[in-house]
Amino acid sequence: MLDRPDRVALDAPKLDGSIRKPNLMTVEQAKEMSVADMTSLFKDHLNPGQLHFMKLLGFNKIKVETAEGMYYIDQNGRKILDFFGGFGSLALGHNHPRIIAARKQFQDENRHEIAIAFMSQYAAALAKNLAEIAPGDLDMVFLGSSGSEAMEAAIKVAERAAGPKRPRVVYAENSFHGKTKGVLSITDGPLYRGEFRLLDNNIKVPFGDIDAIRRAFESDPTIGVIVLETIQGGGGINIAPPDFWQQVRALCDRHGVIFVADEVQCGVGRSGRFFAFEHAGIVPDVTAVAKSLGGGKTAVAAMIARREIYMKAYGTPKTAMIHAQATFGGIGEACITAIETLNVLYDEDLIENAAIQGDYLVERLNALKDKYPKIIKEVRGQGLMVGLEFQDFSQTLPMVLRPVVAMLDDKLKGSLSGFIGALLLRDYDTLVAFTEYNRNVIRLLPPLICERQHVDQLCDALDDLLGRGIVRIVKDFVGSQMG
Repeated sequence: MLDRPDRVALDAPKLDGSIRKPNLMTVEQAKEMSVADMTSLFKDHLNPGQLHFMKLLGFNKIKVETAEGMYYIDQNGRKILDFFGGFGSLALGHNHPRIIAARKQFQDENRHEIAIAFMSQYAAALAKNLAEIAPGDLDMVFLGSSGSEAMEAAIKVAERAAGPKRPRVVYAENSFHGKTKGVLSITDGPLYRGEFRLLDNNIKVPFGDIDAIRRAFESDPTIGVIVLETIQGGGGINIAPPDFWQQVRALCDRHGVIFVADEVQCGVGRSGRFFAFEHAGIVPDVTAVAKSLGGGKTAVAAMIARREIYMKAYGTPKTAMIHAQATFGGIGEACITAIETLNVLYDEDLIENAAIQGDYLVERLNALKDKYPKIIKEVRGQGLMVGLEFQDFSQTLPMVLRPVVAMLDDKLKGSLSGFIGALLLRDYDTLVAFTEYNRNVIRLLPPLICERQHVDQLCDALDDLLGRGIVRIVKDFVGSQMG
């Protein structure tokens, strides 16, 4: 037990009107909070370890006052171009007017939020829209609040449909499927796995290695499910070619294995198709979407399964409630937000825009790679989900220094991407994201409303920054820390 001598038993307050209101902050006080007060409360009550990294990057100096479209606006009125995109949660940008209007009307008319005793017209409409969008016979929907919840639903429906004699799950190296314990068991990250006791009914294979998957299926008849991100986000924006996915589909059909495609980050139009697996012309048995489905204003997620799979798992009155929606799954305002998000996505041709602007972004980044080959190692991505990988630190230095510094490359991983990300924010008002596993990668996930001018702003900033050279970049970063 933790030694907390200050914790003593208290008498329950008497119900005589004497229950004292604690010293609670109001919404207005929260809005007016200073950066110093934010820092203090974040350290005291949220995550002091995370604050350490925010300070290293200079992100702790920002207080976002408002946000609109492609930009955050901070406490000084500075507009910050958002190529971070909430890890892919902002397909429509910040505060899209149609989303704001739909939510306001919902509130003004006092419509119901939580009506779990009854059928919800909003949940039913959202499920119908998702089934309309999904290819093939993906038409049974489970609604939740987060990508982790949607992926938990996905592996549960798949495991039940596969049956108790086939409990093993194949997953990929460098995968990220969520932080709840079920999907954490198929998330390949020591940082997140920690020392939790996780499920052990799984087999790990290299991402994109069809031969490894074939060998696993042929050697172990208890494998019932394979779970793969169509594009690996946390792994560093890793993509497999279309024929890989076609062979996965064929292997699953041959061996009776259920194929789950995780589209939590790459779905909802980000890849230049609504689902990234559509690029390969295949249909999985189960998929999951989240993040951008909420239009940047709410937490909503969905698992979508083939009817045959769903009915095998939950198709009788006896089994129907095994994994029914949780209290906040399919609540009213979240559903109407997602409904409007899907309509905006098509009305404004944002899926096609993601493909066009994504091609232009990759083209401009590859031009920078050609210009700075000692700094940029690779550009990869699909649509507006792009990874910019930097060389190991030793490779950016003069030849005479490389052998000595190369011994430190593993410890220095992420330093160059961190320096560049911090200076992009400080000197160029541009925010980028990072990746969990390959720390040499900057992750670019801008809203799908991104235009050519925004791509130019980012790439011009990168060009100017990289043109300083590594020595000055390091000195400028160190100078910012001292300042």
